[in-house]
Amino acid sequence: MREIASKGQLRAAYLRWAVVTVPLILLLGFASASLAPNGSKNPWYRALVQPEVGPPDWAFPVVWTTLYVMLGLALAMVINARGSRGRGGAIALFAAAMAANFAWSPTFFGAHKVGLALVIIVVMLALGIATTFAFARIRKAAAWLMVPYLVWVSFAGVLNWRIGQLNPDAEALVPGSSSTQIAL
Repeated sequence: MREIASKGQLRAAYLRWAVVTVPLILLLGFASASLAPNGSKNPWYRALVQPEVGPPDWAFPVVWTTLYVMLGLALAMVINARGSRGRGGAIALFAAAMAANFAWSPTFFGAHKVGLALVIIVVMLALGIATTFAFARIRKAAAWLMVPYLVWVSFAGVLNWRIGQLNPDAEALVPGSSSTQIAL
């Protein structure tokens, strides 16, 4: 027996997924960011010459919280689209994009690897674009929820690149920088 779910049932199923995906993405994102002191809490970062266009410290948690909520909602939409072609691949692309995303903060703030962090941002952007297109084939709204993330990652890439330009010796800026500041 095959029954078609009502709009209310579909909405309820989506909300059940969102209750899982949004907190999960938030938790993983903030866990990643907490592995090393970031922003003005990081003495290495404070010692760097900063780009002209850098946002204030308070903007980062606000923006990332908003983005993580949007990403969690987008993921819930795609997970909830059972039976859609390409759903598994889209979810795998999303997971790979988030793995790269969660690797950036410890690499940049903890290991002081500005160049490697820029490579990670390029990977994040490429995977984010691929995920957005994969999501678009399943749910257009999920793809649109990815767009602010792509814009922010692009901006972060410019900041990362500019910090590398302004601080060619960034890895050696703080004594003992060959070891990470990652707190476990």
